[in-house]
Amino acid sequence: MQGQAVETIPPPVIGRRLQAARKARGLTQQEVADTLEVARTTVTALEKGERRTRPDELIQMARLYGRPVGDFVGAKGVFSDFTLLFRAAVSSLESQKLQGEMQEAVQTFQRLCEDYVYLEKLNEASSCGNYPAQYATGGVSPEVAAEDVALAERHRLALGDGSLLNLRETLENDVGLRVFCIELPACVASMFSYSELLGGCIALNARHPLDQQRWSLAHEYGHFLTDRFRSEVSMLGGQGRSRSGEGFADAFANCLLMPTSGLRRRFAETSRATGGKITGAEICLLAGQYSVSVEALMLRLEALRLLSGGAWERLREGGLEAQEALLQPDMHPYASDERVLPVRYRYLAALAYEDGKLTEGELARYLRVDRVAARRLIQGLAQSSFLHDGGQVGLLTIDLTRSVFG
Repeated sequence: MQGQAVETIPPPVIGRRLQAARKARGLTQQEVADTLEVARTTVTALEKGERRTRPDELIQMARLYGRPVGDFVGAKGVFSDFTLLFRAAVSSLESQKLQGEMQEAVQTFQRLCEDYVYLEKLNEASSCGNYPAQYATGGVSPEVAAEDVALAERHRLALGDGSLLNLRETLENDVGLRVFCIELPACVASMFSYSELLGGCIALNARHPLDQQRWSLAHEYGHFLTDRFRSEVSMLGGQGRSRSGEGFADAFANCLLMPTSGLRRRFAETSRATGGKITGAEICLLAGQYSVSVEALMLRLEALRLLSGGAWERLREGGLEAQEALLQPDMHPYASDERVLPVRYRYLAALAYEDGKLTEGELARYLRVDRVAARRLIQGLAQSSFLHDGGQVGLLTIDLTRSVFG
């Protein structure tokens, strides 16, 4: 079947797909030629469509690029090249070292997004894709537009005006975004891209604290809601230090995470309970309730005129140096295997493996772990604790492939 498809699709079409897949994988033509045990000129001829690709060559290259053969001979082919989408952002970084780190991160981001879509295809389980039409923000200030869009989204997703603790899970499961947590250069907060085939995709910096990751996620969601067809790399500089052109996304993140009505109400309750004496302890407690940084909370309170201007600067004057170690780029206290991949992604990989659609080696590759860790992860996903009538705690092993309808 694949051999017939190779014969029917024009060689230049397959060649362009092969070239895009190679670049996305970060391989040179010579590296591919060495793997195939052919001359580099042969790979060049295949990518230019000057020679028809043989089925055995296609299978080898598909395996090398980590893609199903159908990506090259199917109707849709491979996806957009993230290298091109983020080229301007990568080239704007100050040093070649940072550019190299960013280029590698872009390729990792693309492979994760494409792997997610492939796992959905294997399981015939498409994303919910609960995307609203793009919001118009012209004619008013970024702050006013951000307030309106945040209120509309909270209403659309039935979130009320309370704290939004599970933001990532909400955007993944109720909206259908693909959110990954990967290592980016320390000066980069996050990345966003959208295409018809991949949907909305966001990468957060695994080096950053969890509250910063949440804020970055809300920031990128603002881009998705208003300008989703433009890929975005957000540099550090939000929460009161935003660079030019990011005013709306910064304001949207604040309004989404700390809605005006709910925050005013909680602040008033705190003020009444303390007789109007708001100390650092109350601020820390309130920041924890919203899962945001103290900085983000205080700047938001200043913007709402619940605190006098400059309150954050006065608070930060003492004790900041003791935390400087957490900001060093070579320390990753918040990176973990569990946060890299969405929960749904992991279950899709587990289901495909249990259903015989992935080998153990393929499972490990999709989960970005070794085989031993992959087996442990599958075991953990398939187990759930429960309480016996006598009070003993039991462990239930669930068949991931079995229908619950009997």
